[in-house]
Amino acid sequence: MNASTSYEELPSTRMQNNDLEPSNLQFSFKKILPIKKNDAEMLTRLDIQFDLLDAIFSDTTKVFTDQRPGNASNKVCFKDLYINSLYQSPRCSKVLKDKMKETPAFALEFGKIALLANIGRINTTMAFFPEMRTALRTYHPVPSLQKTDGNLQDAPRIKNCLKAALLSLELKRAPTSLAAVLEKLRQGIKPPTSIVNLLFIMANQATLLARSHFEAPLDFLDLFMPVNIPSPHRARAFLWLVYHYLEDPTSSPSDSPSTNPFSDDFSRSNPGKVPWLPRLSTDEMQKRGENIDPAEEVEWGSKMCKERTSFLQRLISASAIERKNRSEFSSSQVLELAPRRPRAPRQIYRDDDREGGFKHYEPQQSVPYDTLPPSPITSRVSPTYPAPLAPVVNKQPVPPRRTMLEHAFRIVSSTDPLAGSDEELDDHVKVDYERRLRVLNRLRGKSPTPPMPIYPTTAVAHERSSVRWTPYPTTRRRPIVR
Repeated sequence: MNASTSYEELPSTRMQNNDLEPSNLQFSFKKILPIKKNDAEMLTRLDIQFDLLDAIFSDTTKVFTDQRPGNASNKVCFKDLYINSLYQSPRCSKVLKDKMKETPAFALEFGKIALLANIGRINTTMAFFPEMRTALRTYHPVPSLQKTDGNLQDAPRIKNCLKAALLSLELKRAPTSLAAVLEKLRQGIKPPTSIVNLLFIMANQATLLARSHFEAPLDFLDLFMPVNIPSPHRARAFLWLVYHYLEDPTSSPSDSPSTNPFSDDFSRSNPGKVPWLPRLSTDEMQKRGENIDPAEEVEWGSKMCKERTSFLQRLISASAIERKNRSEFSSSQVLELAPRRPRAPRQIYRDDDREGGFKHYEPQQSVPYDTLPPSPITSRVSPTYPAPLAPVVNKQPVPPRRTMLEHAFRIVSSTDPLAGSDEELDDHVKVDYERRLRVLNRLRGKSPTPPMPIYPTTAVAHERSSVRWTPYPTTRRRPIVR
């Protein structure tokens, strides 16, 4: 391998870190890692770096410890390691597990799209089925990874499945730094963490990986970006890192030789460095013919984009019709459709037409009746009675006395509630008062006590006291407690 190959500057932002200790841990400033696409735009092979994914999952080197329970002695390739980890996730639905088991091609496609979500290339706003209705997601067909009938799910469900893909020994506390992973590995704990959790840590600490294992200006995230580095070389560097942190850290600078099966002459002569990553020109990369979309994939992607656009148009039209119908069918129209029935007119009877039962009475003109002798009843509110009514020339005969119920009904029907209660009292009112007094006497068992004379009082209270005193009249009285 030619070590003098010229470097092509690649955009990368770095931060200074002294070592891998958690106390000095600083997460990398992420470049624009997620794929940015508008709704109904397909993800091409160049967007997802299909040839890189194919090189990673097609490697058959069985050097990774099987992370399934009871299979620690088995060695598997990266494809089986990663897909089995997804399959064992508690948040992987039964339907998805059955589809992965029945259709290995779908399991491979799902593993590739999950790897992109694992390192951050697929964000949580993407979905991969056209009938998606929520406005928080954008639909994107992926022709190169949707050749089977299986549903790739949407990005949030994939992310939930990944976050739950942990080993049984790390359900309570999983390592969160590369230093913690290496420490567990040196203690003889193998595997030190799940492959999914390791990739999360690598994506978050890409700067630390760049400082320890890459030649400037590259870092870990550049392996999954559209850069002018051949896909097989990037896949080899990725697998070298996975083996280094899951199986054997002797790839780091030490006196012992490297045992990493993915090492090359460059990594063996430079302990701790990933295999050589040659930088090619744009013309050289085009000659390699990587990540070229076949015509049938482009046609299928365009078809799905049109289907998505048509679905959105139907959805918008249905929403507009629903809003229009809702606005037209207003409350006023409901009242028009069901008009209120006219209320029956109130029937009024005069006193001379009375019959048995309850009747409505029409208010009479204020024609006074002959007054009865003054009643001995005294009011506690006012010690005097109103003046007698003026004499009338044409006197009418005294009508028969009303019952208490009839009188109460007449008062309710003909009396203004806002008028004074002591104004214009007639004989019927006085008779009613007498009847009420007799009822109270029977209930009380004795005649009424003479009323106490009322004197003007002045309430005097201290600002901090809860007792009110009445100094008038001059006779001694008890304090009134509130």
